[in-house]
Amino acid sequence: MSKHPPDYEHTDQNMMKIEVNLDDTPGEWLGYVMDKLFDAGANDVYYTPIYMKKNRPAVQLQLLCSEALLSAMKDILLSETTTLGFRYYPLTVYRMERSIRTIETEWGPVTIKEGLQEGKVVKASPEYEDCKKIAELHNIPLKNVYQSVWKLLN
Repeated sequence: MSKHPPDYEHTDQNMMKIEVNLDDTPGEWLGYVMDKLFDAGANDVYYTPIYMKKNRPAVQLQLLCSEALLSAMKDILLSETTTLGFRYYPLTVYRMERSIRTIETEWGPVTIKEGLQEGKVVKASPEYEDCKKIAELHNIPLKNVYQSVWKLLN
């Protein structure tokens, strides 16, 4: 199972962005590659549908990682996909300060991720996995769990 991207208590971070266009990597490999990249420490991994030469459908894999992990990401991309190379460049990422807390619902605890600005909570969101677990355990719609949590947050 993949590790979740890490939480950050700081706002600016120097990172590397890696992009690779894949028009001949089988789709079923992509989830596996994503898991490997996260397990190796990638902060974010995502795919975007694109069209390449001769109008071939493809995906662009993009990931963010620390500069120290560039070599590990390179090894995964070159061994686990069909690519012969990729682009990478430095960038600065801005993130809100984050805090995590747990609230009690009628069905059990739910983790809340909060976004802070100047030390004040300006955003809050229930953790999907907690809400999903409650919905499945109690056989209720996921949207009902979210609605109940949002009411408790307001």
